Amino acid sequence: MSPNILLTKPGKTANGAIQLTGSKSECNRALIIEALSNSKVKVQNVSDAADTVLLHGILKSGKVNTVLAASEIENPISEVNIGPAGTAMRFLTAYFTLQPEEVILTGSARMKQRPIGILVDALRELGAEIDYVENEGFPPIHIKGNLEQKTNRISIKGNISSQYITALLLIAAKLPQGLELQIEGELTSRPYVEMTLAMLAQAGIQHNWNDNVISIANQDFKETELPVEPDWSAASYWFSIAALADEAELFLGGLTAYSLQGDSVITEIMANFGISSEFKDGGVYLKKEAKAISKKLFNMKKCPDLAQTVIVVCAALGHEATFTGLETLKIKETDRVAALQNELAKMGVKLIEDNEQYTLDCSGKFIPQRMFINTYDDHRMAMAFAPLALLIPELEVEDAKVVEKSYPAFWTDLEKVGFVVSPLAP
Repeated sequence: MSPNILLTKPGKTANGAIQLTGSKSECNRALIIEALSNSKVKVQNVSDAADTVLLHGILKSGKVNTVLAASEIENPISEVNIGPAGTAMRFLTAYFTLQPEEVILTGSARMKQRPIGILVDALRELGAEIDYVENEGFPPIHIKGNLEQKTNRISIKGNISSQYITALLLIAAKLPQGLELQIEGELTSRPYVEMTLAMLAQAGIQHNWNDNVISIANQDFKETELPVEPDWSAASYWFSIAALADEAELFLGGLTAYSLQGDSVITEIMANFGISSEFKDGGVYLKKEAKAISKKLFNMKKCPDLAQTVIVVCAALGHEATFTGLETLKIKETDRVAALQNELAKMGVKLIEDNEQYTLDCSGKFIPQRMFINTYDDHRMAMAFAPLALLIPELEVEDAKVVEKSYPAFWTDLEKVGFVVSPLAP
């Protein structure tokens, strides 16, 4: 764990220009596509997010971290340790079933608590050989490559994680029989599946989506370049800063009004808090305008990675909103619902769960002189709570380097708009 930092913000204004890194969500998909295409597809604007750097290194090396030598194993088995990178775990689980090697795919202690069983079951049904090394349904997993396809029709639950679905869609065109994927029930995070299919289409892979069945035939990738947009999830923290500032004028370069990323909906969400978004000059201008907040219900099902940002803004403003669509938050880098409840309680705010509805009770809200934020090894906890430095005179954030997972320049960028970031002695 890295040292903590102390955040302060002289004044209540935020003005400046920020250039965001490439989208982790887009880039991780693009890198898998590049690898599956045998480099016919070239990725532009590779993100410097730690998860993406790790995934890129694994795919580029062709080899992995260590070799397990065991007398009963005829061929050595490579081990891939992806640390806390959840997207990499899901995507590589599917990817390695097509590779001509055996691997043990493992990760951090928290990764070993994050379920993978639904994806493994689907891949086994297709013909993959995958065994659990420690606990049934969880990493680490032993994958034997060279999948021999048994069927091209499988079904998967739609309300658990869109990453399972994306992992299957990414390898579909390389399966000899292609894939017909039936999605059971309501699809969580639909924009992420749409992003995957749009990027595959850019790489020459066509699909049909009828009702709840997505079909991709066996087909070749075309030679092309896949540009990666700046990260709208990272942009959300700047919308939060604008919402909590008394005055704000910010420019976020590279973002467009027409994005593959579902989190671009932050422009619509934050309009409720008086933040205008004007796209021009190759980016988006954010401006704070006086506006009474009236929206009381926020459905985060299509954009769960924005939930922490929006919930913290509402809590800070004393806006007692209700949230739905938070089902996947409990299996993220941490149990994000519990983490939010713990940290908001430090300023007297309750996040009350009632049958998949979550309501803020701000009746006991207060602004402390100093507040300590536990981050729970979760980059989004650090970045969602950081804007509170506009209201709280001294905000201590645990484990400053946790943001490297998706936005390594976050603290440096905060300094560009007047935040003071002071490292604390361990």
